[in-house]
Amino acid sequence: MIRLARGLGALLALTLPFWLANPYFLHVVIMAGIFGVLALSLNLLLGYTGQLSLGHAAFFGIGAYTSALLTLRLEWSFWLALPGAVALTALAGWLIGRLALKLRGAYFVLVTISFAGVISLVSVNWMELTNGPLGLPGVPAPELGPWSLRAKSAYYYLVLAGVALSYLVCARLVGSRIGRAFLALRENEPLAESVGVDVTHYLVLAAVVSAGLAGLAGGLYAHYTRFVSPEVFLFTYTVTMVVMVVAGGKGTLAGPLVGALLFTALPEALRLATSWQWQMLAYGVLLVLLVFFLPRGIVPALAAWRARRAS
Repeated sequence: MIRLARGLGALLALTLPFWLANPYFLHVVIMAGIFGVLALSLNLLLGYTGQLSLGHAAFFGIGAYTSALLTLRLEWSFWLALPGAVALTALAGWLIGRLALKLRGAYFVLVTISFAGVISLVSVNWMELTNGPLGLPGVPAPELGPWSLRAKSAYYYLVLAGVALSYLVCARLVGSRIGRAFLALRENEPLAESVGVDVTHYLVLAAVVSAGLAGLAGGLYAHYTRFVSPEVFLFTYTVTMVVMVVAGGKGTLAGPLVGALLFTALPEALRLATSWQWQMLAYGVLLVLLVFFLPRGIVPALAAWRARRAS
């Protein structure tokens, strides 16, 4: 039954542009895919190592700016600029990991918020590099040989490949000895350290992979919107990521993707149905109800319901 559901889901994802003709709906799905990559990246830290990063938007913005600058200023191909963005954000994750992961709890959260604030100020004030508040317009769309991926239906498959790659990386990581070390650190760090788990090594590794995936999402976002500005560093992006991970089910692979799809589509649906004031109220009420009735998240709740039915 599970295999059948997965097969139907894959078929649905592969054929979606053929039956979802409305460009607006396709845009929502593309943005949900980009946020899905972001949520997967944060889930590695929050869901598997238990470290809450409230500066994750910084890695998203670094990835967006790096890919945009490499294609605009150095005229790199998208296919070289995107890996370059991932590499630079992974390096930033390594630096922050080495500095901050010796701290725990509120101190780690404060360091990540401060890092995001510093990067945001750099993007606003380094006019020669980032064009300041005016941003970087005209980011080129990806090209594959003679074909341009500017159309939404074509870019959808690029984002789908990014989601699949991110999911595969996370699945292989958490299913390995490294993933077991992550879980050990999340559950009882002193005990894990006492049996030989290198705490700093594994936490920095989680930060590097998490930052790299966030940079991938940033690069995909930059070449989709074709414009990058300091708004990519807004704290609301980080809050949205946390909501997606927690509501979908932290510590699961499917949870962040479910949360990303739900909390990308839900605000759009509420905006079409109500005025702005009622939209915010309805969004808040639905979020509170979801957390109250499904405190572990949607995916764990569905898994528990399926287990009860099977027994």
